[in-house]
Amino acid sequence: MPRSYSMRGVQGAADRAVQHARTWMLETAPGSRIHDVQLDPRFQHRGVDLLWELPTGEVRGIEVKGDRQTHRRYWFELVSNVEKDTPGCFLYSGADLMVYVFLSRSELHVLPLKDVREWFLPRAKAYALKHTSTKTGAIRYTTVGAVVPCHDVLDAVPSVLWVPLKRAASKDAEAEETSSSSEPSNASSLTPTGTDSE
Repeated sequence: MPRSYSMRGVQGAADRAVQHARTWMLETAPGSRIHDVQLDPRFQHRGVDLLWELPTGEVRGIEVKGDRQTHRRYWFELVSNVEKDTPGCFLYSGADLMVYVFLSRSELHVLPLKDVREWFLPRAKAYALKHTSTKTGAIRYTTVGAVVPCHDVLDAVPSVLWVPLKRAASKDAEAEETSSSSEPSNASSLTPTGTDSE
């Protein structure tokens, strides 16, 4: 049976992940500009949450995933909506980078999406699939993703970056999650949350 999530809990984690991603981008490239396109339909169907405009003029598309689990495993979305038979963001995203934030572990991983996808696809059958159920209003949909240990990707794809988050910011985010969470007690933190839910 799929694990169940509320959209409020999902969106809260996604918002915190986006804030961590923005902080990392601005520290990495001072003087760069970040454009939030999460609600822009021109970018939603491309799986792009942020546009990172570097001082050089180069613009990179960024997909952000926030994950509340304590284990170091990525959750690569392969089917975003089983009921509508729509592909998952990991497969269709046109982003250059996936910034994957482990909120409870205070870690930010930067995955060059093309490199990671090329490594993963020939090995996809080696990884377990997990189903989750998300409710938005009266509509419930099922998402399917592959659970992939971080060390498998970090060992195989040298372009992936691992960045520890500042503890103070992480503790503030965790305190906010605890005080604002209204998810039922049977909700788990296995599945990462993104901003591209349908």
